[in-house]
Amino acid sequence: MTWPRPVPTIGDPTSAAARAAASDGWAFPDATVAALHEVIGARRDVRRYRPDPIDPGQLRQVLAAGHRAPSVGHSQPWRFVTVTEQATRDRAALLADRERLRQADLLPPDRRARMLDLQLDGIREAPVGIVVACDRRAPATGVLGRATFPDTDLWSCACAVQNIWLAARAVGLGVGWVTLFRPEDLADLLGLPDGVETLGWLCLGRPDERPPAPGLERQGWSQRLPLDDVVVAERWPATAAPPPPVSHLAGPDQHAVVAARDTGDDLLAVPGSLGRLDAAVNRVLALSAEPPRTGTLVVSVGRHPVTRHQVSAYPDSVTDDVLAATRAGDSLGAAAARRAGLRLVTHDARPTGPQGDLVDGDALSPVDAQDLIARGIPIGRAAAAHGLVCLGEVGIGNTTVAAALCCALLDLPAADAVGLGAAADTGMMRHKADVVDRALRRARAAHGPDLADPVTALAALGGPDIALLTGVVLGAAAGRVPVVLDGLATSVAALLAVRLEPAAQSALVAGQRSRERAHGVVLTELGLEPLLELRLRAGEGVGACLAAQLLLSALEIRRTTGRVREEDTG
Repeated sequence: MTWPRPVPTIGDPTSAAARAAASDGWAFPDATVAALHEVIGARRDVRRYRPDPIDPGQLRQVLAAGHRAPSVGHSQPWRFVTVTEQATRDRAALLADRERLRQADLLPPDRRARMLDLQLDGIREAPVGIVVACDRRAPATGVLGRATFPDTDLWSCACAVQNIWLAARAVGLGVGWVTLFRPEDLADLLGLPDGVETLGWLCLGRPDERPPAPGLERQGWSQRLPLDDVVVAERWPATAAPPPPVSHLAGPDQHAVVAARDTGDDLLAVPGSLGRLDAAVNRVLALSAEPPRTGTLVVSVGRHPVTRHQVSAYPDSVTDDVLAATRAGDSLGAAAARRAGLRLVTHDARPTGPQGDLVDGDALSPVDAQDLIARGIPIGRAAAAHGLVCLGEVGIGNTTVAAALCCALLDLPAADAVGLGAAADTGMMRHKADVVDRALRRARAAHGPDLADPVTALAALGGPDIALLTGVVLGAAAGRVPVVLDGLATSVAALLAVRLEPAAQSALVAGQRSRERAHGVVLTELGLEPLLELRLRAGEGVGACLAAQLLLSALEIRRTTGRVREEDTG
């Protein structure tokens, strides 16, 4: 005798017999399966975006897909931090720019150059950033399945990333997964508590590219392996193991960034024809649709009592001699500015109070440091009215001052920051390192953790010329013109400006990388790649003027090159 099978009103209504009779009964229709595989196959890591806003409903739909990912012990450890504020995206982009340069330096020269030619993030362009964070504060033993595989919470979040990616692709949105961050830096930017880790940054927006194949495959970085090379039957072979995964350190205002890049997309030229100059041109055009055709060299002059410790091969009187020659138009910097078609202005940066020698006392009072920055801002604004702004400096002893500031701001040992300066020999360089080391010990003892504050560091270890240039950077950046840096001292001034106002970084262009040891470290911290590497020793803005000539020429090339048009294929 048989009885009717009780059919549950919730859960799975099927019977074992029904499942045995139709083991494929859970399959979707063929058209749905084909659509799924089409979406998977068409997923791309998108790096170029249109500035169009994303419909809130679509964003929620994409996030819901991520939230439906599988997770160990159904723990749902993911947290989705959505970022739309321009200021936060700018800071994140700076972090990625820095790490891109750091990672590029780990590669052989040819691969380094190829990596730097790639666009490896779209943080500034994409209208939305999604940071997938993993809340790991629950003990692994308290989550079913994590006790033996404690990282399954991170793997679960990676599944959420994949769901987000595929859901976005299905509705025509692009996603780019950016991991060019130091995890602690990204966590600090977003205020994540201890125990919450990020899996990088997902750029989300309307794609401004439709790549037929993965970008790194097309660039020749790697090719997708045949399926049989990655499938192992039963157990790992004793002899022919699959090759290890290829590891390449591939890395890098929204509407304005896209509009700037668009001006280069329809040129009658191969994309990226001007190399790093194209990236610099895009950066300039993002500041203003009307690019500069000329500019100003601002030379800041300072005196540095640290010279009493014999840190320079030249006497202090040379500072006044070069200032007089610059004003007369006879100095190297004046000649370089004239050749580049730039205006030249000089400013004798003198504090109202006494100056210290770094070793026995602070370089400036906090009031003077603030005052000099404030005096520099209108100088930068006034210069911005005439086009781009190049920075130059004159001051015997200022490479010692700049090195000391680098050590304080970037936690460098003195030996890694001090360079030859103007014609010093190795013996003097060792002596300079000792002077900087003594200055750092005194400043750290006097100021403690407050030395991390840019104004405190500037007052303790800086100089009036650097303080004034810090204000010039802020003023010029506010005027939305490019600021072309020269050597170490001008770059340290830019670093101070960015520490005070991170958005200033978007206006910076690294004119050159000098011979000073710390210069490359500072440029990396700023996320900047120099246009020139000529091993220059001159200050005075010479390198900035040479780079400005290149930059202005590249802007004119972009403006006057022929354009292509879309042919009507209808």
